[in-house]
Amino acid sequence: MKTIKNDGSFYLNPYLGGVLLGVVLMLSFYLSGRGLGASGAVKNTVAATVNTVAPKHVENSAYYSQFAGGDKKPLNNWLIYEVLGVLAGALFSGILFNRLNFKVEHSPKITSRRRLIFALAGGLVFGFGSQLARGCTSGAALSGMAVLSLGGYITMVAIFGTAFVVAWILRKNWI
Repeated sequence: MKTIKNDGSFYLNPYLGGVLLGVVLMLSFYLSGRGLGASGAVKNTVAATVNTVAPKHVENSAYYSQFAGGDKKPLNNWLIYEVLGVLAGALFSGILFNRLNFKVEHSPKITSRRRLIFALAGGLVFGFGSQLARGCTSGAALSGMAVLSLGGYITMVAIFGTAFVVAWILRKNWI
């Protein structure tokens, strides 16, 4: 159930990966009482940064004061540890399976710079959208669908539907 590429790197079978993701999600609910998510880690990091730079602003802000200021420690949150674990696991996996290299994947039709600009713009739009939706793909869609939340299904359809349309519009940059 594993795939080995010509360069000797190892890639997990996507079906096995899906099953393992389901097991991790189930364990997340069982052990912590919560599903997976990542966008909240960014929110807590921003709140901690603003609190360090401008603590008076955090005290006077109805939004930031929910997460930081006073005795609140926004970086001592399970989402922060989850994201750090994902990053550490990705680094470990890259080293272990000989895939750790720094390169920009792109079509011959565009430059590395243009690819990075598109990636940054897409990430910013998706991050903003995840805050409007009160969760990212992992939190709102995957974890929401796992508990049969209608909002989870709507979020997943919106994410993949929008991605399909945008990919079709921008396809000339990749094919």
